[in-house]
Amino acid sequence: MQHRPQLFYTTAPAPCPYLPDRTERKVLTELVGPDAVALHNRLSQAGFRRSHAIAYAPVCVGCRACTPMRIPVATFAPTRTQKKISNRHSDLIVNMVPPVPTDEQFRLFEMYQAVRHPDGDMAHMCWRDYVELIANTPVETFLAEFRRPDGTLVCVSLTDCLSDGLSAVYTFYDVSDLTASWGTFSILWLIEQTARMGLEHLYLGYYVPGSPKMAYKAAFGPAEVFRDGHWSLLAGTLPA
Repeated sequence: MQHRPQLFYTTAPAPCPYLPDRTERKVLTELVGPDAVALHNRLSQAGFRRSHAIAYAPVCVGCRACTPMRIPVATFAPTRTQKKISNRHSDLIVNMVPPVPTDEQFRLFEMYQAVRHPDGDMAHMCWRDYVELIANTPVETFLAEFRRPDGTLVCVSLTDCLSDGLSAVYTFYDVSDLTASWGTFSILWLIEQTARMGLEHLYLGYYVPGSPKMAYKAAFGPAEVFRDGHWSLLAGTLPA
């Protein structure tokens, strides 16, 4: 059987969602066919991210701010604040469920977008768009649903399974109390779940120094970043 070459495409320049007065470009490819899972693993380990059935990575002209980041779970050391957050939410019930969208999730998603990202593209997503975000996956994916003891849904994390770890694709949560730190708790839980599954890394997407949206990622360490073709320790992410 003839091997079909993997095609990669480059997007046109567009406004950068993370840093002002900059433009972004991405290289992307489809995750399709019987080799989709293996390709997703290889590309994730090379700094790519997944959205729907597409794997992408930034190739911005004159800028390398977006840096792929992952947490080696064996050496992760939570900060005092993170330990307090874990203890405060120790009564949460977390279920790993298939990537099946529900009305309950969508209501939480809409409220999250309206408060946290009112000017972003995702703020205008309709139900059909949300279904695509959650269900359109060619790889092994689950939703981590975080609920209070009374059953109230407070956080959802769309997560991919890789050969060497988990990948946090997208997380949204209850914004009625931003001091609850649901996002931080979800990452701490995913780090623990990665270890429970006998895997090595939690992939957190892109760390962007100078971007308020991405500043929280530097609080998890020690972390690794992908630069110049290999993963290395990110300076400044080793908790005191």
